[in-house]
Amino acid sequence: MIYFCESHSDRAIEDAIEQDGHPPRMEKMENDALSTTCSYCEKKAVYKVE
Repeated sequence: MIYFCESHSDRAIEDAIEQDGHPPRMEKMENDALSTTCSYCEKKAVYKVE
């Protein structure tokens, strides 16, 4: 699973496509999970790719 902030959405989508070969399903994270950090920086993650 890839967690990402708004700044790294393009990179997360590209990485997910590279791994699976098809567009990923993105989900906005719930308020209680907002303490999770972005996989690419130290900002709070807003979305996740499964």
